[in-house]
Amino acid sequence: MTDLTLGYRDILTGGAAVHIARAQVTPARPKALHGHDFFELFWVQNGQIRHHTPDGIKTMPEGSVGFMRPGDTHGLQGRGDHALVVSLTLHPSLIDALVKRHAALQGQFFWADTPQILHLDMQAMLGLNQAALTLERSALDRLSTEAFLLPICAGLSKPAQPDTPDWLRHAMAAAKSPKVFRQGAAGLVAATGQTHPHVSRTMKQATGISPSAYINDLRMTHAARQLTSTSDALADIATEIGVPNLSHFHKIFLSHHKMTPHQYRRKFQRDVVQPIKD
Repeated sequence: MTDLTLGYRDILTGGAAVHIARAQVTPARPKALHGHDFFELFWVQNGQIRHHTPDGIKTMPEGSVGFMRPGDTHGLQGRGDHALVVSLTLHPSLIDALVKRHAALQGQFFWADTPQILHLDMQAMLGLNQAALTLERSALDRLSTEAFLLPICAGLSKPAQPDTPDWLRHAMAAAKSPKVFRQGAAGLVAATGQTHPHVSRTMKQATGISPSAYINDLRMTHAARQLTSTSDALADIATEIGVPNLSHFHKIFLSHHKMTPHQYRRKFQRDVVQPIKD
């Protein structure tokens, strides 16, 4: 049973083609599913969620991307602490127009017979989050939204890349712990049991990013989460992630999020909303 139906006219105001929301999803089970009359793209940026649909419940780990269509119903439930989801409300006429111009999209993504849940690797997730930040700073019009969507669809349509070696995959998973990433790239390398040059070379070939870039992404993602979910001082957050030099912390954060830590806290502590009602 659906107790809430969301309408794009209430969300997309001022001629916007897209609305972006970030939300920490609580562990509370949704009391009912919600529907909408727009297309929704959402992804799990951190942690895991349980995705409730009329067909059942599926766990979506970090890197999972969902393509929901008008008329689809679903609900989100956090699994553990710090489950963070990014959700995009997309104007239905924009999505309808895309498939008319790009026939190769038929049967995929928003245009599949059932809601699609896909998974991105680390490199693709980094690109997706950076693209979302660029979209947020845009006019949020059709051109900007298409410039965001088309590379995602094109990238997901590509053949899968060779698997990352198990030893590297396990080390990258271990590096998500503050105990590891606060040590910097050295913490990741230590978790592999390999030499630093070998780790750097293999990681670049498998994921397209260096150990330092990966660690900085983890650090800045954690810092952003702390900025929006706690009142901790910047100095404490910087020390927690292993970048105690505040000037250096500001430099990395600005490069990663395209705004200062203070600007990020003011913007997203005010704007964060839950995508579901409990």
